[in-house]
Amino acid sequence: MLQISTWSRVVTILVLLLGIVIALPNALPESALKNMPSWWPTGSVTLGLDLQGGSYMLMEVDYTAVEKDKGESLLAEARVRLRKARIGYEDIQAANGVFSVRIIDQERFDEAKKILTELNPTVSGSVLAIGAREYEMTEPGNGRIVMTTTDAFRVQNKSEVVSQSIEVIRRRIDELGTREPTITRQGDDRILIQVPGLSDPTELLKLLGKTAKMTFQLVDEAADIQQAEKGIVPIGSELLYLTPTADEKARGEKRGQPIVVQRRVMVSGDHLNAAAGTFNQQTGQPVVTFRFDTVGARQFGDVTKANVGRRFAVVLDNEVITAPVIRDAILGGSGEISGSFTVQSANELAALLRAGALPAPLKVLDQRTVGAELGKDSVEAGKYSAIGGLILVALFMIARYGLFGLFADVALTMNVVLLMAALTLFGATLTLPGIAGIVLTMGMAVDANVLIYERIREEVRNGRTLIAAIDAGFRRAMATIVDANATHLIASLILFQLGSGPVRGFAVTLGLGIITSFFTAVMVTRMMVVWWLRAARPKKLAM
Repeated sequence: MLQISTWSRVVTILVLLLGIVIALPNALPESALKNMPSWWPTGSVTLGLDLQGGSYMLMEVDYTAVEKDKGESLLAEARVRLRKARIGYEDIQAANGVFSVRIIDQERFDEAKKILTELNPTVSGSVLAIGAREYEMTEPGNGRIVMTTTDAFRVQNKSEVVSQSIEVIRRRIDELGTREPTITRQGDDRILIQVPGLSDPTELLKLLGKTAKMTFQLVDEAADIQQAEKGIVPIGSELLYLTPTADEKARGEKRGQPIVVQRRVMVSGDHLNAAAGTFNQQTGQPVVTFRFDTVGARQFGDVTKANVGRRFAVVLDNEVITAPVIRDAILGGSGEISGSFTVQSANELAALLRAGALPAPLKVLDQRTVGAELGKDSVEAGKYSAIGGLILVALFMIARYGLFGLFADVALTMNVVLLMAALTLFGATLTLPGIAGIVLTMGMAVDANVLIYERIREEVRNGRTLIAAIDAGFRRAMATIVDANATHLIASLILFQLGSGPVRGFAVTLGLGIITSFFTAVMVTRMMVVWWLRAARPKKLAM
């Protein structure tokens, strides 16, 4: 057991040196890191919301808006298909997940039902709902067909909407340049957002408060604006309002001039693949340039080519940003959005478009700001507790085991270094529970050494020679050490799997600490003991 191969010694030393190099930036000030060589790692552990302050926000996904959009889409598609088939219908409506229509011509009822069945696909991606459809179709009589959203589709669709919202939120926050945000699902329709280092959540709220659903729709030139404001809007059109100008905002007006646009979406913003805030070369005004993907470029080109001389409305979240006249066909797949932009608002809109549209609006349920002062106090308290715990454990080990206790203290120090290196390497976020996990790891890290040393003492009392006792101590304590660390590691894995937020932070540091402490206790301590035996050639146990 005391014979350590050359490759084991080399690997152990390399691991320790690599750990020191990776963990070192955590102990150096920013000024020192700037002077480090370019090849030297400069990454450090990211502090969580409770350590450096930041913004906390709990938001709820408005699924009713998703059902409304789904119903309007089904309504529009059903009208198009029934008209194309020349099937008469009346009293067609969609609300609250229920679509209904009455077929006038009873002889063509089955044909109409077949057309609507084609608009009712099976629920995809759900193992628990194999064969289930998005809508349950019923026939109450009198030529009426009713389609009601099924529970299987509603559950799956809500889960997909929340997942898509989390991804879009993450991309939008990344646009802020903020590091290591924590975005987690809470329940069925809530999302918890924690952004360390962001003391003012106003900018974050602006980014997340908009769905950023952009569409390109033709203006209904034949509509009467005055009649539309009274609620008389042509079929297939809707009344929207232009974004208020700076003068209108100064007068306290929340919306600009009314405008009637066709409901049909000519080009969807989903086909945008690039957007940037810039300046118009002729006027010098802030604008947003955009570029479509291949499908969007073809659609945009076809629409502008067929509607030269008409106005084309750019609609963002049911508000018309601009409605310019199409002068020529735009075939390049790129364009420019101009309006009453400032440099900041143009950049914000570009960031929203790059991140993509939220599949549903988000409602803020709780919003808090953690001050930097509290975070600073927490960091200081964490440092003092970690250093205090390290000193107390080190003093106890020296008092109890003498020189062997010093070996254990060196291994304990290297354990902390390797743990910080692992947290840095994995990009983990350190929180107050994480610091608690580190402090607990320090106490657990010497458990293996205590087991080995007490076993060595017992072997000496049984009459073994010094070298034989040390060899037996390391060898016979190994099974107990493995069992103890395995049970602790299983507990940390369960905490990580079932817990969330602070519990996971504690589980991460605890689990990594168990792995590093096992390595340092078994490899590092044993290597130091072997070097001491060969160098000092002692006659009695130095405990």
